[in-house]
Amino acid sequence: MGGGLNMYGLKTHGLKMHSRTISMAASTLLATMVATHAVAETGTDEIPDSLRPPAGQVLALAARATGVQIYECKAAKDNPAQFSWTLKAPEADLKDLSGKPVGKHYAGPTWEASDGSKVMGEVVAKRDAPDATSIPWLLLRAKSTSGSGIFSAIASVQRLQTSGGSPPANGCDSSQSGKESRVPYSAVYRFYKAP
Repeated sequence: MGGGLNMYGLKTHGLKMHSRTISMAASTLLATMVATHAVAETGTDEIPDSLRPPAGQVLALAARATGVQIYECKAAKDNPAQFSWTLKAPEADLKDLSGKPVGKHYAGPTWEASDGSKVMGEVVAKRDAPDATSIPWLLLRAKSTSGSGIFSAIASVQRLQTSGGSPPANGCDSSQSGKESRVPYSAVYRFYKAP
C-alpha cells in the first residue's frame, strides 16, 4: 500500500486512483451532456411515429442544413394551362451540431459527405411542419449509396425542425414559366445506419 507525502506534506495515497475516477466521471458526464444536447437540438421527443426509422437502425450523424429550396414555375403535367411553383432541388451546406462542416445537400435528393460518400433518398413518410410556413418533415429511405465514408452505410434519413423553404405564396402563371425562386431554409437531418 504505497503512499507518500507531496510537497505540502499531505499523503498522496490513492491519489492516482481518485484522478482516474474523476476523469472517468467527467468523461461520462460530458458524453451525457453531448447526447442530451443532440436530443434537444433535434427534438426527438417531437418526432411523430410515422417519421421514425425502422427498428434497429441507429443514429450515425445529425447535421444542420442551411441553404435554399429552389422552385421553378412549371406547367402541370396533366393540365398545361395550370402553372405552379415546383421543387427543382435543394442546395444546402451541412454542418454537424457543433458547427463543423460535414457535407452538402442537393438534387436527388442527395447528401454528400466531405469524405466523398453519398446517399440518395426517396420519401416514405411526410408530416406537415409545426410551423405552417416551413417545408414538411420527412422520413426517407436510402435508394442508393456510394463511396466508403459516413454516408455509404446510411439506410434512412429524417428531415426535421424545418424553417422556411416553402414555395412562394403568390403562385405563378405562364408569363413566369421557367423562372426560378430560391427560398431560404434550414433543417436538421438525422442519418441512420442499419445494425
